[in-house]
Amino acid sequence: MEKSFPRTTLVTGGARSGKSELAERLALRPTGHAVYIATAEAWDDEMRDRIAQHQARRGAQWSDHPAPLDLVQALDATDGDSPRLVDCLTLWLTNLMLGGHDWRAAAETLADALPRQTAPVILVTNEVGAGIVPENKLAREFRDAAGWLNRRVAEVSDTVYLTVAGCPIKVKPHDFAL
Repeated sequence: MEKSFPRTTLVTGGARSGKSELAERLALRPTGHAVYIATAEAWDDEMRDRIAQHQARRGAQWSDHPAPLDLVQALDATDGDSPRLVDCLTLWLTNLMLGGHDWRAAAETLADALPRQTAPVILVTNEVGAGIVPENKLAREFRDAAGWLNRRVAEVSDTVYLTVAGCPIKVKPHDFAL
């Protein structure tokens, strides 16, 4: 594995911005194979199609590990020689919130677990707070929770990318002091 490969990388961006494709390339770079930790649950036909599209894009160099709720257990169970790609944090957050779980405690547990991982972890998430204020309470709670989760994971990540229209922009580490 590359010596300079970051231990934890967060890839964020809007819908269809290219974040998953970037994360997949990053995960395969050091060894040519990786573990795909999937947080999505197939609630309906449209979601089943989305999952199938993601699976079809990946080849034999991937091994799949579903983790709709217990993300830290999945990371610990798959830690070893291969990088892990978590796709995605916002679906994981959705599962936690809709299931009535303490999402904030789960997020803190994740943030505490990431630095102890020995193999690289690449996490995909969505930027959901750049638009208008949602009109319903659950949507506002989700937007705020996603912003908090993304910020917390970015704090413990070595590298953070923002994808815009298929173009990755490295936002951490940055070359300027604040």
